[in-house]
Amino acid sequence: MLVIPAVDIKGSRCVRLLQGREDSETVFSDDPSAMAAKWEAEGAELLHVVDLDGAFRKSPQNIKAIKRILDRVDVPIQLGGGIRSVETVSMFLDLGVSRVILGTEAIKNPLLVKQACQAFPGKIIVGIDARNGMVAIEGWTQTTGQRAVEVAKGFEDHGLAGIIFTDIHKDGMQTGPNIEETRRMAESVSTPIIASGGVADIEDIRSLAGLEPFGVAGVITGRALYAGTLKLREALELAK
Repeated sequence: MLVIPAVDIKGSRCVRLLQGREDSETVFSDDPSAMAAKWEAEGAELLHVVDLDGAFRKSPQNIKAIKRILDRVDVPIQLGGGIRSVETVSMFLDLGVSRVILGTEAIKNPLLVKQACQAFPGKIIVGIDARNGMVAIEGWTQTTGQRAVEVAKGFEDHGLAGIIFTDIHKDGMQTGPNIEETRRMAESVSTPIIASGGVADIEDIRSLAGLEPFGVAGVITGRALYAGTLKLREALELAK
């Protein structure tokens, strides 16, 4: 199982939000590329980069900061936030991003996912964010009537590289991941699941590693790393 550090960008700075709320940011660095380099130096094999402004404004907003990360690190980067067309997917892949995450637009326009997967095999990830099991979109400001597991099943034959499953109530709260819902998601589909939200310490990594046989291929962690309650090297060693 991969342990994937998160580098969330807002206003060209590295921040974390509580439960995805735009007004709840904590700034951890004025230089996201420096944080990316730090996690690479500590052994990260993959980085999770999100353009938070892009997610809220519905189009990429921090391209310069993303380019600086790509120029500074050698490990693969998966990128999300405001990506809503095949053209934008192509642009970021051309810049050097390894995998592109489709979130809100994947839910609103499933055809885009199919088109992107056909154009860029093995390069597309869908982010499914859930509140009480129901899919949330538009920077988590809207909860739909769609069940997260059913939405995931709908993408089964598209050839996704993975699905990032985020429990909104847990995100940024360091209260522990939603093990039950994550396992339910992993058992429901054959697509690899990347868990996100709630990781607080090494015991949460241990719990999620126990889900690897069910299809959990990775875990994204942010606030716990930045707050120091989780040490990346220790987490990587346990996950291996």
